[in-house]
Amino acid sequence: MKTLQELYREILKQEQKKGRDLSGEYDAHPIDCLLHPKDYAPVIHTGDCSSCEEDGACRDGCIFDAIEKIQGKIYIDPQKCSGCGACVDICKMGHLMENKEIYPVLDVLCDRDKEVYALIAPAFVGQFGKEVTVGRLRSAFKRIGFQGMVEVAAFADILTLKEALEFDHHVLKEGDFQLTSCCCPVWISMIRNIYQDLVGHVPGAVSPMIAAGRVVKKLHPDAVTVFIGPCMAKKKEAREKDIGDAIDYVLTFQEILDFFEAVNLKPKKMQEDIREHSSRAGRIYARTSGVSEAVRLTVEQMHPDKKVKVEAEQADGVLACKELIEKIKKGETKANFFEGMACSGGCVGGPKVLNDKKAGKSLVDQYGDEAKYKTPLENPYVKELLEKLGFTDIMDFVENSDLLTRNFSAQNA
Repeated sequence: MKTLQELYREILKQEQKKGRDLSGEYDAHPIDCLLHPKDYAPVIHTGDCSSCEEDGACRDGCIFDAIEKIQGKIYIDPQKCSGCGACVDICKMGHLMENKEIYPVLDVLCDRDKEVYALIAPAFVGQFGKEVTVGRLRSAFKRIGFQGMVEVAAFADILTLKEALEFDHHVLKEGDFQLTSCCCPVWISMIRNIYQDLVGHVPGAVSPMIAAGRVVKKLHPDAVTVFIGPCMAKKKEAREKDIGDAIDYVLTFQEILDFFEAVNLKPKKMQEDIREHSSRAGRIYARTSGVSEAVRLTVEQMHPDKKVKVEAEQADGVLACKELIEKIKKGETKANFFEGMACSGGCVGGPKVLNDKKAGKSLVDQYGDEAKYKTPLENPYVKELLEKLGFTDIMDFVENSDLLTRNFSAQNA
């Protein structure tokens, strides 16, 4: 297997070659993006767009107004770009791509004094092949230098419990409603930056990714956390001011697949390292309606006779999310729990998935059905972890947890 140091040098040489144009002039932009990814937006621009036949299509397609043309060159504002990936789909020339963070991750993995943890998104199931089980994937990450692998689905369990308690506590009468999903940063950005008047209906909960990162760092203060998923928007979320303490780097499934192939590591041949910590509720976060279904079942389990039920409505895809919000604002829905996912099909339809979204949904549902526990209320690991974190009173967990809470009204999105 190729060493990490060899891979490190090889990537740098490849990017240096890309930095030279046809005239031999050197462009430092590709190298700087590689070495300092956090200085740039989740989506970066490469190449010459002067011959683009659809000039302005990428700008017109950005609902966050993050793309400008300055002195003939495309500029993507790191503060405005949410990482939704709509512009990448629109660009016919292939000059818009995800901002890769693999190089700094390689850097920390080469340092054997660092404890580096892989935090894998619930959508991982089947992404690296049907034979790659969670146990084999954990072994693969350890083989390339990670201290361990954490399933973010376990923290989706914890956030499901928090959102269920929020619903139980606040949605008490007809006319009240709750906006989720906390797991989709594009949906949250849309509400905070475009529909600020609805922010009060969003529970003050961090995403499962942030919860996982914060808990890992609380238990292992010197840890380096690397989130791995299908989403470019998570790269932006990880840098937000009020939650930037949780995740050090974000890689996509594609980046990790490239990593495995570059070092000639085959996860399907690894030994099983099985540790089951998540319930069905946390596992199904990866597909549309998963969050609302998880919260509904948890609320029903807490209070089977509760008069106000979870009546959910979902939207997936950026345009569908906008349409749903407009529908809410006009009072054209009777639902009281709204779930928005920026990608069609949910996270299994993300821009950097390795599977067809229908296959991804099927595998996520199967993985959910295989769970020992259906909801976080049944999951003993949730109770054990919350107690380890110092939560003994359930309402303290809901309202007074700096670890799992954020202020969505703060202007730092």
